[in-house]
Amino acid sequence: MNTDALVEALARGPIAVGPWAVERRIGAALAAGVTLTTLAMLAALGLRPDLRTALGEPMFWAKLAYPLMLAVAAGCATAVLARPAGRARSATAAGCALAAAMVLAALGTLAMTPAGGRVALALGHSALACVVDVTALSLPVFVLAVVALRHCAPTRLRSAGTAAGLLAGATAAAVYAWHCDEMALPFLGLWYTLGMALPAAIGAALGPRLLRWV
Repeated sequence: MNTDALVEALARGPIAVGPWAVERRIGAALAAGVTLTTLAMLAALGLRPDLRTALGEPMFWAKLAYPLMLAVAAGCATAVLARPAGRARSATAAGCALAAAMVLAALGTLAMTPAGGRVALALGHSALACVVDVTALSLPVFVLAVVALRHCAPTRLRSAGTAAGLLAGATAAAVYAWHCDEMALPFLGLWYTLGMALPAAIGAALGPRLLRWV
């Protein structure tokens, strides 16, 4: 948001904003970003070769549902924080509770696993790739979400940046799930969570700079 432009618009009289204008702007950015992320995933990584078999596994749908639920919470938070003095306490609490529950479930599963098998269960065969790929795939949504927020009027810039980063990371993780063949709960709880947390941390660090009013 440009401060001079806002002052000029206010001087001309009341500013009419259509219903759900913020949600439509963020939704359009999300749709475009997810499309780009999906194309990037298909081009660079491809679908998992055993996808037809995986679709019959409950864990595949759990792996997909986890980031999608976080994306819903992050999307709600982003829409609220796009408005002046917006607070997204409910969405933030829901997202934190979900992530904490998943991490605790992962650690609990590891605790019940014989010591000799814990490392292999936790790391799988693509722990580092998961974190790197999810973070990289989050970029289209993050960039477009920031552009959308800059056309709104956020005042809690760090929080808005965090929400946009988590939205990007969560949607990227959901897209990445169609490539990833890891199915263990500890892998999901640890590495998917970390892969989504890194874009959120990047958003928190860059939000005050990228979203500040000029």
